[in-house]
Amino acid sequence: MAYKFPIFLHLRNKQHLPKIYQREMDKKQLNFISFSQYIVFVIVLAATAARSDDETPIPASLDGVQAWFDANVKPLADRAGTLEKALEAAEAKPKTIKVRADGSGEFKTLTEAVKSVPKKNTERVIVDIGPGKYTEKVTIEKDQPFITFVGTGAEKPTLSFDGTAAKYGTVYSATLQVDSDFFMASNLIIENTAPRPDGVSKLQQALALRIGGTMAAVYNVKMIGFQDTLCDDRGVHFYKDCYIEGTVDFIFGRGKSIYLQTEIHVLADVPNQLTFIAAQAREKDSEDVGYSFVHCKVDGKGKGAFLGRPWMPMPITVYSYCTMSAVVNPEGWTNNRNPESEKNVFFGEYKNTGPGADPAGRVKFAKQLTEAEAKPFLSLGYIKGSSWLLPPPKV
Repeated sequence: MAYKFPIFLHLRNKQHLPKIYQREMDKKQLNFISFSQYIVFVIVLAATAARSDDETPIPASLDGVQAWFDANVKPLADRAGTLEKALEAAEAKPKTIKVRADGSGEFKTLTEAVKSVPKKNTERVIVDIGPGKYTEKVTIEKDQPFITFVGTGAEKPTLSFDGTAAKYGTVYSATLQVDSDFFMASNLIIENTAPRPDGVSKLQQALALRIGGTMAAVYNVKMIGFQDTLCDDRGVHFYKDCYIEGTVDFIFGRGKSIYLQTEIHVLADVPNQLTFIAAQAREKDSEDVGYSFVHCKVDGKGKGAFLGRPWMPMPITVYSYCTMSAVVNPEGWTNNRNPESEKNVFFGEYKNTGPGADPAGRVKFAKQLTEAEAKPFLSLGYIKGSSWLLPPPKV
């Protein structure tokens, strides 16, 4: 006797099915199929759904990036049952609190607003930040997940502080320090106003933003500093439409992140100081971390900026479809004066353009990637984004 199994499907998944199943769904009928057909059906559906959510490649043309994002990073209403359970529960009942420098909101400072979020928070808290400058050093603790910072108004509000490694230690010098999971930020300026390091004195690192929690998304945020501007520290992260400027290692850490359509701005050269963009901090083979820069604009002043260096022994850094000005050093990458590190780094480039992307002068330990080699860095699968990444919040 052949057992029969029902197909229970939402009609929006019809495009993932073989034609025979699509026709039956068009009839809006409940169908029964054999066990072998059922197994094939489940495999096909699971594989195609996973591909559509996580493996659809970022298009080679910049013109197609926003359409790709809209199709692959849909709001909660279209993602029910596919996201992390804790995230879905938190997003179901969002709470908004207002911060206004003029006193017209519930809080006058971001520090006060963050302190109002309970420990082990289970609901999305959107901190609506009004215009102006907020001079304060803000920390979101590890047990305060699901916090969103959103700037409102015609001009981005600015969060500003002047902390340095000399006073706080490098990773704790950040103007905004995020240790919790599921953080989001949109439409802000985050700056560290400490003086530019002179290349001689010690402990002059000064972070604008540090993200030490996982599953964080940052949209349309301007990060301003000199040395160590962004500490992309731990977990999986996504940055889109951002601006990051600096001098030395101004994107660094042990995160696994995609930077999409983001401007990377190198500040002018100064005596006694080399310029490095990325210092990815992978230490050993077992660490699944790395940085993928896609459709980014690398520009600025000067001519000696290196795309990356091995701050730690086994960094992974890849630039794909990026435009690079002459600010990039023709060699592209540095071994950090340690030839032994060359055998352990993964420094890759794929279909970049502009005078700074010329492969002719590149160091031998960097790779011009093939399509197959670049593919893992060119989809949300790199950060398992289909299970947690949501579009920018609306206030």
